[in-house]
Amino acid sequence: MPDDRLHDTAQLYGRPTCGWHSDLPTFTVSAPRAITLRLEEFVCDAGPEQVRAWSRSIPWLQRECREVIGRENAARGWDAILEYELPREARRPDLIVLESGVVVVLELKGRKAPSQADLDQVFAYARDLRAYHADCAARPVYPVLVASGAAPTPWEVEGVKVVGPAGMHRVLLECARPEAPLLQADVFLRPDAYAPLPTLVRAARALFHDEPLPFIKRARAQTDPALRCITTIAREAAATGGRRLVLLTGVPGAGKTLVGLQLVHAHFLDDLSVPRADGGRPAAAAVFLSGNGPLVAVLQDALRSAGGGGKTFVRGVKDYVRHFRRRPKLVPPEHLLVFDEAQRAWDAAKVTAKHEDVDGRGLSEPELFVQFAERIPEWCVLVGLIGTGQEIHSGEEGGLALWRRAVEGSAEPHRWVVHAPPSLRETFEGSQIAQRIDPVLSLDATIRFHTAPHLHRFVEAVIDRGDAAEASRIATELRRDGHRLLITRRLEEACEYARDRYDDAPDARFGLLASSKDRDLVAAGVDNDFNTGKRLAVGPWYNAPGDDPRSCRRLDAVATEFWCQGLELDLAIVAWGSDYARCDGSWSTKRSRGTRGVENPFRLRQNAYRVLLTRGRDGTVLFVPPTEWLDETADFLQACGFRRFV
Repeated sequence: MPDDRLHDTAQLYGRPTCGWHSDLPTFTVSAPRAITLRLEEFVCDAGPEQVRAWSRSIPWLQRECREVIGRENAARGWDAILEYELPREARRPDLIVLESGVVVVLELKGRKAPSQADLDQVFAYARDLRAYHADCAARPVYPVLVASGAAPTPWEVEGVKVVGPAGMHRVLLECARPEAPLLQADVFLRPDAYAPLPTLVRAARALFHDEPLPFIKRARAQTDPALRCITTIAREAAATGGRRLVLLTGVPGAGKTLVGLQLVHAHFLDDLSVPRADGGRPAAAAVFLSGNGPLVAVLQDALRSAGGGGKTFVRGVKDYVRHFRRRPKLVPPEHLLVFDEAQRAWDAAKVTAKHEDVDGRGLSEPELFVQFAERIPEWCVLVGLIGTGQEIHSGEEGGLALWRRAVEGSAEPHRWVVHAPPSLRETFEGSQIAQRIDPVLSLDATIRFHTAPHLHRFVEAVIDRGDAAEASRIATELRRDGHRLLITRRLEEACEYARDRYDDAPDARFGLLASSKDRDLVAAGVDNDFNTGKRLAVGPWYNAPGDDPRSCRRLDAVATEFWCQGLELDLAIVAWGSDYARCDGSWSTKRSRGTRGVENPFRLRQNAYRVLLTRGRDGTVLFVPPTEWLDETADFLQACGFRRFV
C-alpha cells in the first residue's frame, strides 16, 4: 500500500500534494488500476485521454523500477511520487523519484523525438523545484524526458536527459549518488515546503531596483507618497499586531502595478517578519498576486533573468487560492499580500465554477483572502489595487462591496482596519470596521502615457457617453502634446505607419490588438479567434526583440483585451470589431459573440474597448474594416477626433 504518511499530511493540512507516493518496491507490486484510481481521485478534472495515458504508462514504469531494484539494492529505499503538485503551482510532473542524494523529475511523452516544448516543460519543473522547494535547494535535481518512441540509450539535450521507456532504469541508476543521504519523502511532500532561495530573492530585488526593465516604469515622484503611506501602515500593523486592508485606487496607467511591485520587493519587510514554526523567517515576506494571466506572464518574463522563472515575487491568484484553500491549516509565509485589480475579484459563483475541486464553495475571492490573511501570525497587510472600468470577465461585476462583506464577516473583524481614499468612503459607510481615509491612496494622474494625461477622459467620452464633441475637444489637447489618434480602413496602412515610425527605435513596442468577442475580424485579416489567442506567448510578445518571430513588432499575432489588460505598448493598432458598433446613433453589442450567461454583456464590451483604447503610450491607430456595417462607427470615431492619415 502507499505510505500512510501521505494521509497523515492530508489530515494535518487538508490535502496531500501528490496523487501517489510509495517506496519503489511497493510501487512495483501495486495493481496498476489501484494506482490509476488514486491518481483520478487526486486529479479530479482528469479526462479520458489522461486516464488512458496513466493506464498505458504505469505497467512499464513498474517494470523499469523493478529493473532498478534488481541492479541496486539501495534503491529499495527510494520513493516514487506520481502527479506531484509543484509548490504554489497547478503544474504536475508525471513522476518524481527520490534517490540517494538527488531528485529525478520525469515527464512522459508519446513521441519518437522530443519537441522543444517537451524539453522546456521538464526543464522548468526541475528549475522550479531547485528555486522554490526548501528541500531541493542543496541537492541535484535532474530533468528527464521519457519519449515513448526514443532509443533506450540516454542522451542529453539542453540540460535534459532524454531516453526511451526501456532505458529509464539506466538514467535512474546514473543519477544516483550512493554516498549521499536520501531525501525523506514525508519531508519532500510537506505542503509548506515552498521557500524561494535566498539568493533568488536577492537577485530578484536587485534586478527590479537596478535594471531598466521593459514596461516597469520608474515614475516614482507620482507614486512615492502612496508607497510611503502603505509602508507606514505595514510598520504600524507589525508594531501593534494588527490586520490591515489597504485599497489603492487609480486611473489606467497611474502606477498601481508599480506601487505593488515596489512593495513586494521592499527590504524593510524582512525585519518585520515573524519567525515561523521552524524558527526561521520567511525568505520572501510579500507577494504580488494577479488574476490577469498575461500581466503575470509579462512580469515574470521581464524578471526572468534573476532566476526561477521570474516567480519569486509575482504569482497568479488562482494558484494561490488553490494552494491555500485546499489546506485550511497551512499558514502563508508572507505578511503582505498585494491583490492586483481588486475590483475584479471573483464573486462566490465564479469561485465555485472555477475551483470545483476546492473546499469551501460559496466564498468569494475577497472572503478567501481575508481568511488566508488571518492565518498569518501576529500581523498582516492585504493591499488591493483598484482600477476603474476594468471588469471584462463575467463574475467580476461584484465590485468593492465584496471586500466590505469579507472583512465584516471575518473571524476577527475587530482586528481589521480599512485604509482607503476619499472616493471609497461610501463603500464602507455605516460599517463597524475601523476606517482611515487618506487622499494619497488615490493615484489620479496618468504616468503610463507620458504625452496623454487626459487619455482616460477621452476614452470615457467616446466609449461611455458617445459624446463626439467632448471627445474631439480632448483629442485636440492630446494631439498638441504629441499623442496620435489615427484611423484607417486599410490594415496594411496602419502596419506600415507603425514600422516606419519606429524604424530607428528597436526597443519600441507596437502590436495588433482586437476584441475577443468580434465575429467578423478574421475575414478582415485580423485573427482574433479564441484558439489562436490561446497559443499566444504573451511574455515574449511584449518583451522579445523585433527580430524574434514571437515579437509583437511582427504584427502577425493578435492580443485581445484579455492579453493586454494592465500592459502597454508604445503604439497600439486596434482592430475595431462589429461587437461594439454605432447603430442609429448609439453603441450596440448585438453582433457580439459569447454573451450567453453574462450578467451585463454591454458593460463588458464597453470595458473591453476601454482597455484596447488605453494601451498605447504614443498613440492609437484604429483599423475599422471596410464593411458597410461599420461605416457609421468609422464616421463617429472620426468625429471624436481620430484622424485619417495624411
